[in-house]
Amino acid sequence: MNLSATIGKQTFRFESLKEVMAKASPLRSGDCLAGLAAASEQERVAARWVLADVPLQRFLDELLIPYESDEVTRLIVDGHDPSAFSSVRSQTVGEFRDWLLSASASTEALRRLSPGLTPEMVAAVSKLMRNQDLMLVARRMEVVTRFRNTVGLRGHLAVRLQPNHPTDDPAGIVASVIDGLMLGAGDAVIGVNPVSDNIAALVRLNHVLAEVIERGSIPTQSCVLTHVTNTLQAVAFGAPVDLVFQSIAGTEQANRSFGITLELLGEAQEAALSLKRGTVGSNVMYFETGQGSALSANAHHGVDQQTCEARAYAVARRYSPLLVNTVVGFIGPEYLYDGKQIIRAGLEDHFCGKLLGLPMGCDICYTNHAEADQDDMDNLMALLACAGLNFMMGVPGADDVMLNYQSTSFHDALVLRDLLGLKRAPEFESWLQRVGVTDANGRLLPPDANLALSRRLWTLPEPA
Repeated sequence: MNLSATIGKQTFRFESLKEVMAKASPLRSGDCLAGLAAASEQERVAARWVLADVPLQRFLDELLIPYESDEVTRLIVDGHDPSAFSSVRSQTVGEFRDWLLSASASTEALRRLSPGLTPEMVAAVSKLMRNQDLMLVARRMEVVTRFRNTVGLRGHLAVRLQPNHPTDDPAGIVASVIDGLMLGAGDAVIGVNPVSDNIAALVRLNHVLAEVIERGSIPTQSCVLTHVTNTLQAVAFGAPVDLVFQSIAGTEQANRSFGITLELLGEAQEAALSLKRGTVGSNVMYFETGQGSALSANAHHGVDQQTCEARAYAVARRYSPLLVNTVVGFIGPEYLYDGKQIIRAGLEDHFCGKLLGLPMGCDICYTNHAEADQDDMDNLMALLACAGLNFMMGVPGADDVMLNYQSTSFHDALVLRDLLGLKRAPEFESWLQRVGVTDANGRLLPPDANLALSRRLWTLPEPA
């Protein structure tokens, strides 16, 4: 196939599908840093023109990262479902875009198609789509998961309650948990990023969170977001682990820089399943991703950062997670320079993850040295909520005092509920009404209505 296009009087030629993919991407600082970005808007348009005529089948015939040298590529190829792919096998990327935007691309049709799509296919089509296109298609794809409650139902938005503390002080963590619960947050997960990797301290944190959930009979799940090997050790020491967390990337080399392999993730999943702590389901994994991770590890193999990110979703899909979220602006302006790039990346990630069948959330965030502010995050959270986001972050004051970045708050979620009529996970919503936090319509009641609950949750467990 000829990989060239003429724009005006200039002809642009591309050496490979990998180059076309990179130069068709919307401008972002990470691709510029890697030397992969289009040199001009004209070249970017030419690359998109070429990409639109690429048959979807070519992504199976011309692998961007070799099968022999990358276990993520092997996972993608070996897990591909030809029968599910058959309905779009004859289409080009441009024709696939048109089909996705048509009435034929119903929720059920997308669900049937999902196992037949590879990350490279969905990354390619996203490069031809406007922001509204990404939102429209993602909204049609409903992905529901369960552990102690049900996340991802249409018309619902869950919140990860993120009670981080700069010294892992249990009292400070529990205070933030109570703050979030009283503001109706925490149905996705109560998840702490610990400062320490000390196993005894991690076991202690698991017990603290489990005790709060048990005392309040709260239909939610907890997670201590440490490395998967630490979680395996904590399980061996009897920690009450609900969800196993791990950051993942889209290449074997990048995952090895995180200290993980696909085999290790499978071992951790089996360990969590063996505890049988779920009550309504058994989705026990929680993954976080972010554009730029493969580049920062010098493990991108010349593949653009958005396509590498989509490949991470193939890793996540293998383990049927409860939650997956792109921590979209966390890595910094070297990869996503400003609010415009962060917003576009968040919509791309959500679209690609949903199309691959994942329960996508987003940490709508930025670092303080990026050219972005909270208005940009307001815009992105509203766009993602309209697009059917499964969950978002709830950080006290939107300012994480341990990780030192800016995210979204408990109050931001309340704004989205009021604007868009979004509900919480149904089991959690019923609990909030039962304990007097919200009324029958999901609106917060005055604080004095739930003082007894606050006092009951405040009592800290004895050291494990």
